[in-house]
Amino acid sequence: MSSDAAPTSNFIRAIIDGDLASGKHRSIATRFPPEPNGYLHVGHAKSICLNFGLARDYGGTCNLRFDDTNPEKENEEYAQSIQDDVRWLGFEWNGDVRWASDYFPALYDYAVELIKKGLAYVDDLTPEQMRDYRGTLTEKGRESPNRNRAIEENLDLFARMKNGEFADGSLTLRAKIDMASPNINLRDPVIYRIKRAHHIRTGDDWCIYPMYDYTHCVSDALEGITHSICTLEFEDHRPLYDWVLDNVSAPCHPRQYEFSRLELHYTITSKRKLLQLVNEQRVDGWDDPRMPTISGMRRRGYTPEGLREFARRIGVSKSPNIVDLSELEAAIRDDLEARAPRVMAVINPLKVTITNFDGAQTQQAALHPQQAEFGSREVQFSKEIFIEADDFAEVPPSGWKRLAPGGEVRLRHSYVMRCDEVVKDADGKIVELKCSIDHATLGKNPEGRKVKGVIHFVSREHAQPAEIRLYDRLFTVAEPDADKEKSFLEFINPDSLTVVQGWVESFAATAAPETRYQFERLGYFVADRRDHKPGERLVFNRTVALKDSWTKGKG
Repeated sequence: MSSDAAPTSNFIRAIIDGDLASGKHRSIATRFPPEPNGYLHVGHAKSICLNFGLARDYGGTCNLRFDDTNPEKENEEYAQSIQDDVRWLGFEWNGDVRWASDYFPALYDYAVELIKKGLAYVDDLTPEQMRDYRGTLTEKGRESPNRNRAIEENLDLFARMKNGEFADGSLTLRAKIDMASPNINLRDPVIYRIKRAHHIRTGDDWCIYPMYDYTHCVSDALEGITHSICTLEFEDHRPLYDWVLDNVSAPCHPRQYEFSRLELHYTITSKRKLLQLVNEQRVDGWDDPRMPTISGMRRRGYTPEGLREFARRIGVSKSPNIVDLSELEAAIRDDLEARAPRVMAVINPLKVTITNFDGAQTQQAALHPQQAEFGSREVQFSKEIFIEADDFAEVPPSGWKRLAPGGEVRLRHSYVMRCDEVVKDADGKIVELKCSIDHATLGKNPEGRKVKGVIHFVSREHAQPAEIRLYDRLFTVAEPDADKEKSFLEFINPDSLTVVQGWVESFAATAAPETRYQFERLGYFVADRRDHKPGERLVFNRTVALKDSWTKGKG
């Protein structure tokens, strides 16, 4: 990993500092427990940086454990993508990947222990009846008619549930806690249900599956986790976490701590809605560069260092963590500023013919103004070049510092050039400029006059054609799923992707997939990791603009 900035203090670090100082723990053990039912998103990136970062900073361990208790929605593709994402972000888990299904036998045995203690019972209420019996936030729940079944009867029924003698959903195993509790999570929650579904790891060995709230705390205990860190929506589940561990003979009792989840403007992080975008082909898969998934951000050209820095900047607390997308882009931009080589590209080409080209020379240019170790490349020049059409104005506005008829500009890393003639087609569209260069200005200023404007260019003879994908925000509003009367799909930005055919310096033509550049004056770009093929098809994705124009002009 790179040398990241020093960690920012937060309440979780204060708890850990206290636990280590008091001798409560000699070292810490955390875990990251995703469900393999989709690709990880930016909110998960924050959690990864927190859990793995704590283990790294305190010399502890962090386990990667898949919560595979819902077999219908889980698959190996998702599990593999999660492992790839964690490693790409710069972290490595402790030992082998763990799975909740590793603990299915132990979880069953602990459930039997609860039954034997009179703390769990088999129930045959339907889901609708269970909701009715559970009560509301203002009304106490009512006890199920099955709540006081004899222990032996519960043991028999639970064993028969496991053996497949009952239909899916016909029986559940519930913890016997308190139907009058003000915390609805303690009103005899279901801890096992019957579900005949093929499991990605255990196949058809089980037809009963434990619920997450029961599985999670037991798995933590079996792994010796010291600090079980969750997002704030699990705060009301903590009493159930503690109740289970207080009442089974687990080897230890981890403590759960909650922090606020990341709410990032102009994105959604609901896995269900992200899956809908994929299934309805509103985007090009889970790794579409407009998606807030880690794989999408990677394909967009974001760096793991930039994402870790973003997580550091936004911090960890219990207060709402509502962040504008511009803050994420700023962290990425700051990281790329230091690590991206500079090359030139033109995305809206206008042909320029140099009328006095004879005798013109090329010049070496640094690949980075502050990083000499990046080296240099030859900036090729020829009789015909391409400039950005936006860098020419036939009738320039006040204060214009780029090219205009009769005006001069500096070509980046090359000569001062004057526009002498504008060539138009039959429809009056500008199709070519005829210009002349001052041969005495290669690498130095002209004598007797000042030239303020600098524009970039590529040599038509040497530049390589490239597909340039200009990505913008996927949604037009900050909170696309906040309007309960409208579908979030109504707020998809129709201009979130513009594909143009441009030209890049030949130096960039051999770039491997995921090579990042600053295209001078245009932004940061990356060679697409899926479609870019050096020597065959060049595809570059815009990662982020050089400046935040959205909040200034669009937001």
